[in-house]
Amino acid sequence: MNKKNTDKYLIEHGIKPSYQRLKIFEYLLEHETHPTVDEIYKYLSNEIPTLSKTTVYNTLNLFIEKGIVTVITIEEKETRYDANTSMHGHFKCRQCGNVYDFHTDLSYMDSDSLDGFKVEEKHIYFKGICKKCLKD
Repeated sequence: MNKKNTDKYLIEHGIKPSYQRLKIFEYLLEHETHPTVDEIYKYLSNEIPTLSKTTVYNTLNLFIEKGIVTVITIEEKETRYDANTSMHGHFKCRQCGNVYDFHTDLSYMDSDSLDGFKVEEKHIYFKGICKKCLKD
């Protein structure tokens, strides 16, 4: 997605595309590492000296509210963000700490069997050692 498309995408989702919002969303699109607020802030604060962590938090909360970003909480005290809102799973390496997407047939997670319940979120997380760390 290029800058013009990013502007349009935010507008289509009811978000005014300010410079800071654009840069935060572009960071999420370019860095599929499921970053934390601190990672986003540290990276963008060099380019945007007026950026605050509060702005990053507020922007991410707006993106979540508008459905263009999801929250990933694999570890209790670590919140990460993902611009890929399609149904997919995540694998967190216990050694390097990286989080990877994986795609598989998730149809078994059909919530039809929960008659009378309203499912609002589905999460699949695995933890272990990634391929890269196993080779090292």
